[in-house]
Amino acid sequence: MGGVYLVKGSDPLLRDREVAQLLATIVGDDDRTLCVEEYTVPGKPAKDDDDAPTEDVSGAAPIVSAIVNAAQSPPFMTAKRIVVVRDYEALPADACGPIVAVLGDLLPTTDLVFVVGAGGRVVKALADALKDANVRGASAEKIADVLQRELDRAGLTMKADAARTVMEHLGDDAGRLAGLVDLWESTFGAGHRLELEDITPYLNDAGAVRPYVLNNHIEEGDVAGALKILDRLLTVSSPTTPKPMHPLQVLGILAGRYRKLARLDSDDVQTVDDAHRVWKNKGSTFPAKKGLDAARSLGSEGFVRAFDALHQADINLKGATGMPENAVIEIAVARLAQLHRSTARRGGGRRG
Repeated sequence: MGGVYLVKGSDPLLRDREVAQLLATIVGDDDRTLCVEEYTVPGKPAKDDDDAPTEDVSGAAPIVSAIVNAAQSPPFMTAKRIVVVRDYEALPADACGPIVAVLGDLLPTTDLVFVVGAGGRVVKALADALKDANVRGASAEKIADVLQRELDRAGLTMKADAARTVMEHLGDDAGRLAGLVDLWESTFGAGHRLELEDITPYLNDAGAVRPYVLNNHIEEGDVAGALKILDRLLTVSSPTTPKPMHPLQVLGILAGRYRKLARLDSDDVQTVDDAHRVWKNKGSTFPAKKGLDAARSLGSEGFVRAFDALHQADINLKGATGMPENAVIEIAVARLAQLHRSTARRGGGRRG
């Protein structure tokens, strides 16, 4: 029976690299132009005002027929036929039956490679049929893991301060690492131990970051660091973050964070386990410990001032002063970070 592969990955650059490496392995000495056929499943259909499909034209039926035909056809002038199916999550339930059937009776000369796309729920029958597939890549690529993997591949090592700088600079944009490591390898050669001065000239633009990084800098009282992260949220995009955030989105995230922290400002929350229970978290208690520390540092008076800053930013973003939106959210972030800094210096406002 032929092979079935499933390539995962949230970053398109890393995902495509994984596909290229996989194809290089399974194609071997065959002519890729003769043995590889690629198909991309079209997105799910738009819906009209009645929340029903505009018509039964998802576009899946013709491509499913082509995929099945390719998978069931013997190779021509090559040892095998490799069929690549991209964005397979978009297959609707009423169209993927033939593919499920093929997976149960695959020709020994056919390899099927399914590649995730923009995400979405996979039809259960197809997910079940792929449960024994050979999985490549990861659903979410941690930048530290990607950096180490690429360094190992290139035969390079990196000092801790340099690695920390790379990760902070790229943020979520792990897809840029492969190109950077290739550049460092060609410049310094395999076996080189990269230092901070080696890597900084090549970093260029900062990568996108997750909103929780902004929360971290605010709660550490790091005004300058918080403003730098805010600027990246408002201006930087990446393959995994297609659009920069709007100031109102940032405000919504901050408001949600402080509402969550305020639930820990209670006489009923005395320990990390109490905070973990109140937040209904599962797994590690680290987020609860971090939140409890922040809540204790602020105290009830600090929360009043924090919500006042958020409220003022909300009305200003809605036009109360005519101030530029980015300036409004910058002031709010600076006020919040300064608030955490000042309450930490005073020993916090924990209930007595």
